Amino acid sequence: MPRFLGIDHGTKRIGLAVSDAGGSLASPLATIEERADPQAQARAVIARAKEYQVSAFVVGLPLNMDGSEGKQAKTARLFGEALARLSGRPVHYWDERLSSFQADELMGGTDLTHKQKKKHRDRIAAQVVLQEFLSARRDAS
Repeated sequence: MPRFLGIDHGTKRIGLAVSDAGGSLASPLATIEERADPQAQARAVIARAKEYQVSAFVVGLPLNMDGSEGKQAKTARLFGEALARLSGRPVHYWDERLSSFQADELMGGTDLTHKQKKKHRDRIAAQVVLQEFLSARRDAS
């Protein structure tokens, strides 16, 4: 089974999540501070992916509420293209609308402060994106 790395590509931070070896469960992994260009971002993500023997990537695609692609989706695609080119691994895109909202909902019942929640939000959003991808993949089989 392939192991996937889920990515919540933001303007300030990049959240990462990793699947289990069976490709069925996503766990939050890390947050990378955003770098200036997609190449540097991709290299930083690839370095983390190597630690977990990742065979494919799932990049959250921030679509507009009407399903169209705006500036942020184009930025995520540029990042994904750099990631695929530099890693030689497949990149899948997954609709990430409301993933940050879902991350906030998941942290809602915790005793974390606002600052602590902000620190974890991106990696949990990546977990949400990756888990939805894995679940859809499992349901399609």
